[in-house]
Parts: sequence; structure tokens; C-alpha cells
Amino acid sequence: MTTFFSSESVSEGHPDKVCDAVSDALVDLHLRKDMTARCAIETMATTNRVIIAGETATAKQPTDEEMQQTVRETIRRIGYEQEGFDWRQVKIENLLHRQSADIALGVDKQGAGDQGIMFGYAKAEKGYDTEFMPLPIYLAHKILRALADWRRQNPACGLQPDAKSQVTAEYDAAGKVVALPKIVVSTQHNANLSLQDVRGLVRQVLTEVLPSGLMPKDEASLLVNPTGRFVVGGPDGDAGLTGRKIIVDTYGGAAPHGGGAFSGKDATKVDRSAAYMLRYLTKNIVAAGLAEECLLQIAYAIGVAEPLSLYINTNRTAKVPETDILKWLRRHVDLTPAGIITRLKLRRPIYLPTSSYGHFGRKPGADGSFSWEQTDMTEELRDAF
Repeated sequence: MTTFFSSESVSEGHPDKVCDAVSDALVDLHLRKDMTARCAIETMATTNRVIIAGETATAKQPTDEEMQQTVRETIRRIGYEQEGFDWRQVKIENLLHRQSADIALGVDKQGAGDQGIMFGYAKAEKGYDTEFMPLPIYLAHKILRALADWRRQNPACGLQPDAKSQVTAEYDAAGKVVALPKIVVSTQHNANLSLQDVRGLVRQVLTEVLPSGLMPKDEASLLVNPTGRFVVGGPDGDAGLTGRKIIVDTYGGAAPHGGGAFSGKDATKVDRSAAYMLRYLTKNIVAAGLAEECLLQIAYAIGVAEPLSLYINTNRTAKVPETDILKWLRRHVDLTPAGIITRLKLRRPIYLPTSSYGHFGRKPGADGSFSWEQTDMTEELRDAF
């Protein structure tokens, strides 16, 4: 029996992702000033307007001018120079204020910055190298990154920053992807481009990024700009908000999500740091061969350092008892907020690159970004079991 699973991604120019990028760029700005800065920054974007709100606590506050410059530079890098949203013309309103003293009490004691549940997930896709991510979300991200690269390398091509993708994968009875029966790509474009022009550009990108044998052969399997036109886009076409694409940010719906967004938050917020840590652990468990698939859940209370619970589910793929893996993690891994921050070196300005194309399934950077994607625990795990 075959099964089907779909995941979507959105580009860096999607209105919500513009807001995620602005929020994360401002977190990085604060961390450059003070590595212990605490941030919870929300952004809203609409036609030629950006509003920043939320709370921060830092020994050295960036000036309003520095924050305005950061916002404009972020929008410029994404590529917005449109009449309805232009990095030079956009009006920026800064409503940031100091972190609540009540919240600060819990963090000051090295406790979690809030209560909540977080998840981490990893999966070995049979026959495909996907950085231990589910294939549909991995390809949905890859398509849009390639489309953005194409747009930058060919400024006259007529493509604009806002775009979305969706990939449906067909799995056989053994759990291997055998086809991509439907791929959807919607991309903003100049008014002078026809649908056939856009379709040709998208098809060229797909040919370059899809695994061998998975390129749709039937024209009906590839849906490009299904409405027929996508000229008005970005925050001018639809208002954006930080944290509205949390499934895109994680596992494309293949695993649960705790509900808390990542972007705009420093590492004392366990919504972000604990989710990164669980991804790190699940990826190492699968990479070590202890399971083909692994889900971890953790729970925290505000002001309390030690987690309240830790849960594991390998979907019956574990090569050793799940309870033994759980006991080992509890004994050898510090899952307090401070322990996570130390292990993954999260007090660095590394967050802007995470704001688009997923927080997981990425290559660790020389600057310390995506440290949670390292597989440096695999030997230790193999030796232990």
C-alpha cells in the first residue's frame, strides 16, 4: 500500500518570513552589543510599514538608528525595492520596551524563561540524503532556496522575492519515496512575464535540485502559479507577522510542534533553545544507527531549570530499548537552559540565517550557526550501546 505526505515552504520574501528575518536580525544586533542580551522581538509588516514590538533586556542597548538601519538592510538583502514595499521608503515604528521584571526573575535564577513543551525529530529517508529530515519539507525548502539564488544571479529574469512551494511525496509499503506526484510552486513575478515564462524558469530550477528520477514527468503534476498571476506580493500583498510559519520552520508537519515560535527570541527562551537541543539529540540518535526515526518531547516550567519530563518515540524503529536511550540522555546530557546554551554555544549572533528555509536540515556554519545540526555525539552513542 502506498501513502502520500505533503509539506510546504515559503521563501525569505514571504511577508511572515520578512518579519522573522527582521526579528532575528535584531536579536543578532543585540547579541553583538551584549552576549547575555535577552530578546522577545515581534515584527509586523504591511504596505511600506514595519512595526517592531516586544521586550529586551541588555547591558548595552542598540540605538534606534542602529535598529532602523538593521531593519532596512534586512529588507534590502531580501530584495524588496517595490512601490508598495521598498527598503528605502518603508516607515519603521519601534515599540520595544524592557523585559518584564517578573519574567527576568526566573531567568536570573538560570531557570526556563517560560513554561512549555518542545519537540525534536529526525528521520533517515531510505535512499536519499536529506540531513535526516523528511523528504517533502527538505525538497520544499531546497526548491525555494534555488529559486532565490536564481533570482539573485539573474536580476533581469523578472522574478520577485515572495514565493511558496509544496511537495507531495508518495511512499511505498517499505517507507521509501518512489515519486513526487504533485509539486506546487507559486512565485511573484514582474507584470511582463507570462505564465509560460514563469513555468519555464521554475522547471529549470526543479531540474537542478530534485533527486534523480523524481522530476515530475506529467505536466499536470507541476502546478506553477495556479491562479495564473502573482504580481502583487510581499507585505504589500499580505500583512506579515513574526512566528506564523512554525511548521515550515520545523518538520513540515511530519512531527508535532510545541506551539512556540523561534524567531525573535534569544536562547534563554526554551521555545527556541530546547527545540534546537532536541533536534541535535534526535539527529545524533538516528545518525548513530540507534533508530531510523526519533521523536523527543521535553517540558519546562518558568523559573525551573530542570525539565519536568522527557519522552521518546522511535515509531518502532529502535535497535535498542527506547527506555535505555532515555536513561542515557538523562544521565549524560545537561538539559537545563544553561546547559543547552553552553553545549550548543547559543550566545552568538547566529540567528538571521535561520529565519528562512528551515531551522533544521542545514549545514553547520563556520560562524557557529546551526550548531544543533552537528553529529558529533554519534561515536559516544554507538559506544554506549
